[in-house]
Amino acid sequence: MIELYEKKETWSTEQIAQIEYTLLRGIMGCRTTEAVEAAATYSRFLNSVGITNGNYPIFLKVLTTRNHHVIDSLLGTRDPFLFMSSIQPNYFIVATCFSILAKYLKGEIYPKTLGIILGVFQATYNSPLDGYKIYPPTIADINSLGKHLVEEKGQDDLLNRSILDILDKLSELEGLNVDEDMEDLAVHSHNIRNYFFDSAKKLVEVIPDVLLRQEPNMEQDVEPRQQAPVS
Repeated sequence: MIELYEKKETWSTEQIAQIEYTLLRGIMGCRTTEAVEAAATYSRFLNSVGITNGNYPIFLKVLTTRNHHVIDSLLGTRDPFLFMSSIQPNYFIVATCFSILAKYLKGEIYPKTLGIILGVFQATYNSPLDGYKIYPPTIADINSLGKHLVEEKGQDDLLNRSILDILDKLSELEGLNVDEDMEDLAVHSHNIRNYFFDSAKKLVEVIPDVLLRQEPNMEQDVEPRQQAPVS
C-alpha cells in the first residue's frame, strides 16, 4: 500500500511581506479605478493615524503618487505647507523631496504635493547653513526646484513665491567660504532667482531646456467611481 503525503508549502515572513509590498505598489500606481479607490482609502487611514517619527517614510511614499484624489485624502483639511511640520527635517526626508521634484515634469506635479515639499524646504533652509549640513543640495537639485517656477504667474503666486524664497535662502550661502560646492550652489540659486525676476531673460537660459519641457498631452488622473469627502 502506497502512502500519499501532502506536500506542505511554507512561506517566510519576508516572502509574505514582499507580496504585500508588491500589491500595495500596484494600488499606489493608481492605474485603475479600483486602485485609486483603494489608494485613497489607504491615504485616509494614514491621515487618521497622523504622521510621526515612526511612520513618516510611508507618508513620503504616498507623496510620489501622482493622483490628486490620493493626495487630497492624505492631507485632509491640513495646510500642505505645514503637513510635515511635526517632523524634524533630516537627510532622508529632504533627499526624498528633491527626488520627487526631479521625477515630475514641469507642470505635472500636483500643487498640494509641491506645497508639502516646499514646506519641508522652508523648515530645512530657514537657517541656510544649518539646512546645508542636513542636506547639501546639488546643482541638479536646484534645477529640479527651479523648473517648477511658472513664469506666466509671476512672483505673487504662492508656489512661485515659496520657491523664490527658498532660492533666496540658499543664495545666502555665497561667500561663506565653506567649500566650492556650496559656493556654486549659492550662485546658481541666485541666478535662477534673478532670471525669473528679469523680464528680459528666461529660465531656459539658466536651467537646462530638457528640464523645462512640458508634456502637451499629459496623462489625466484616473478617477474613482465616487469621490470621497475630505476628512
